[in-house]
Amino acid sequence: MVETNISVTQGTAIPPSGTTFDVIVMGGALAGASTALLLRRRYPRLRVLVVERSEQFTRRVGESTVEISAYFLTRVLGLTQYLNQHHLNKQGLRFWFHRKGETCARSCSEIGPGYNVRIPGYQVDRATLDSHILQLATEAGAHLLRPAEVKSVELEPGGHSRVHITCAGMQTEYSARWVVDATGTARFLGRKHGWIEVNREHPIASIWSRWRGVKTLDDLDVREQLPGLKMRGHGTRFTATNHLVGEGWWAWIIPLKGEETSIGIVYDERICAPLDGDKPVDKLRNLLCSHPLGKLLLSEATPDLEDMHYRKNLPYVSRRFVGDGFTLIGDAAGFIDPFYSPGMDWVSFGVCSTVHLIGRERNGRKIDALVSRLDEDFKLSYERWFQAIYRNKYEYMGDFDLMKLAFRLDLGLYYFGVVSQPYERGWSGLLRPAFSGPRSLLPYRLIRLYNIRLATIARKRRERGIWGYNNHGKSYMFNSYTLDWKLPLRITIALFGWLALELKEGWRSWASNLKTSPQ
Repeated sequence: MVETNISVTQGTAIPPSGTTFDVIVMGGALAGASTALLLRRRYPRLRVLVVERSEQFTRRVGESTVEISAYFLTRVLGLTQYLNQHHLNKQGLRFWFHRKGETCARSCSEIGPGYNVRIPGYQVDRATLDSHILQLATEAGAHLLRPAEVKSVELEPGGHSRVHITCAGMQTEYSARWVVDATGTARFLGRKHGWIEVNREHPIASIWSRWRGVKTLDDLDVREQLPGLKMRGHGTRFTATNHLVGEGWWAWIIPLKGEETSIGIVYDERICAPLDGDKPVDKLRNLLCSHPLGKLLLSEATPDLEDMHYRKNLPYVSRRFVGDGFTLIGDAAGFIDPFYSPGMDWVSFGVCSTVHLIGRERNGRKIDALVSRLDEDFKLSYERWFQAIYRNKYEYMGDFDLMKLAFRLDLGLYYFGVVSQPYERGWSGLLRPAFSGPRSLLPYRLIRLYNIRLATIARKRRERGIWGYNNHGKSYMFNSYTLDWKLPLRITIALFGWLALELKEGWRSWASNLKTSPQ
């Protein structure tokens, strides 16, 4: 694959200042490149300009797809063959638990699929993937300025907005009916207009890097040290997203094509003890090695110090997502938490909604109602994602019993209310973001309710000194979830498991949740 490092496509000169485009996409990574590619494929006469600041893409997090983003990459963008040739097939999620003070990896409890998963997912090198999609967009006829920097944007609702750009030492101005902000965490429009709000209810921070020499759970020497692995599961553990979990924190271990592994930690600063170490690399290694399995897998590993990242106050959201003449997609619109890898799902919904909106106007149809609905849908989706999945989840994610129940229900209801939509309805199933449509209302309410309860039960377990009691030597190997008649049955069985937990110990905290029960 050839890296895209060209000033413009379809020619050798920068378009003259004053040129009018139909769409200007700010940002050429996954979100921006996918938008440009789909616009050109579906509406070949659209004049699309992509402005990418970097000379070449660098490594970034977001390497793991889940079912929605895998559908988007394969069924919408048509990248199935490319993904199978250049990236790794993902074998689901695995979680590894331990009791405080234990040092033997054999004692860790495990949750994961017993066999390989059925609906595909991928572990991707984002720099490679983003470059490939951007190349496809330029081949489809999108113009590309790279490296180029957007200096300012003057939005003109109902008219043509003006975008001021610096490229090759030249100051240029272009106009476009639509401006798409895909600038990622730079959040160009959100910062300029003061739309960005930090989610202070979820104070998480993260440190991550790429590593070499990481052992895998399918290595012969590791399996000899963990003899129970071959007895309790028959799937591939190496290419799963393996999670190490502790009290108030979790870590991802994601293999990449070649010899590198993406590893990072995320922790709730209200719960997790202060990290030991003066430098980010020391904090990262020390926390990882406090987990027996982490210590084993990293025993001969070295991090890339040039690729070390630390970020506080991860979650944020924009008060505006869509307006007459602009859209914000991906990280430019908001971010909650990397747990369960929702970032590419967010991109998938944003790209498809943007292309649909622009195409609707291109076909001469009114868009006022659609603009308002999409803006409200994305606000609602962000809020419901947070309230249902992430609010106070770090209270219990390190407890084997509670996380086993939560994961069964999280996954089943995600399949029922979210994953099912594109697989049943195709492209149209990606035109409303998760938990904003009627099909996902009941899943949202159920997830939010048991998330509140499990967080409360976890606090009571701490008070009683039994939090994480079954983190020693337990395993739960499940069959991969499918979109068939078994899905509602499996959800129902898990709901009865929740009822049993409430009757066994949840009753101790029923009164404390009366004021916070879902509306």
